[in-house]
Amino acid sequence: MRLKQIIGMLEELCPKSFACDWDNVGLLVGSSGKEVHTIALALDATSEVIKEAVEKGADLILTHHPLIFGGVRNITDSDYVGKRILELVKHDISCYAMHTNFDVLGMADAAADLLSLTDREVLEVTYEDEISVDGIGRIGSLMEPMKLSEFASKVGDVFGIEHVRYYGDPDQLLVTCAILPGSGKGEIDLAVRANADVYVTGDISHHDGIDAVEKGIAVVDAGHYGIEKIFIPYMKEYLEREMPEINIISCDQGAPFLET
Repeated sequence: MRLKQIIGMLEELCPKSFACDWDNVGLLVGSSGKEVHTIALALDATSEVIKEAVEKGADLILTHHPLIFGGVRNITDSDYVGKRILELVKHDISCYAMHTNFDVLGMADAAADLLSLTDREVLEVTYEDEISVDGIGRIGSLMEPMKLSEFASKVGDVFGIEHVRYYGDPDQLLVTCAILPGSGKGEIDLAVRANADVYVTGDISHHDGIDAVEKGIAVVDAGHYGIEKIFIPYMKEYLEREMPEINIISCDQGAPFLET
């Protein structure tokens, strides 16, 4: 299958128009006319992921986070982004990113599904037209009230996270939950205004956590990678169903940090 056909199907699933203005999604490296037999799925196009893709004969790396984000003034081996681009070109591997468009049309509900949230609504509206309102994150009700300590354990279980941090009273009874995969510290006030009892996200700092509790909301920090890694199995299931003739491999390098 040619890459342009694959792109057409990906953009039917998650149109680029749903991405935030500041984002950089779509085909970032490669030619849309090339033939694709193997797709490698990853959260980031790191050097390790590219090496694995080369070893396994991938023609396309499909990532959540964009390889090229800020302005690129040159492509050389003097910086890590340039090295990665040169390596992709050398091995004729294309790179395509589905970032905030996937956050809106895939990640938000997939994460809310794992927590079994009911009566859910959009947490942060980022897209609106005549017929639809959509955005990043979701808020809804838990299937049954539970203590914060129990809920934090549930978050770890459903997302497959060994260590989960939480801020708040362990015995607080939770009814409503907001979730925003990735780095959501900037949206804490949205969750507060939506009257959520608990907010699940990643990249929460010491001060973010204690300030949130002061504002009346508990916080569960499941990590940036911890939640967003669901991109890989989500897209693997979609691609294998819609493109059975293509070999799909998962290049999940695991969390980008170590714990003792």
